[in-house]
Amino acid sequence: MTIQVDIAKQDALAELVAHVRAGEDVELTSDGLTVAIVIKPPIAPEPPKARRQLGLWAHLNLNIPAEVFTDPDPELEALMDDPVFPKA
Repeated sequence: MTIQVDIAKQDALAELVAHVRAGEDVELTSDGLTVAIVIKPPIAPEPPKARRQLGLWAHLNLNIPAEVFTDPDPELEALMDDPVFPKA
């Protein structure tokens, strides 16, 4: 459905945006003549995500021990014993 909006009107922009957001085609007119046609752009699909590859960063020789990822963080454990609200 095409809607005609007179661009000489004061609230033409707000009306135009509302119609385009609703998915309607809008025909801009001035003195009864069509100036432009505004349509909502199609939503682009997300590009497919790449599959994870094991060993992708092996060339960096990052010898990170597994404990870094599996053991609890000692700094966070120490904070667990502190009071929630600081003493005034």
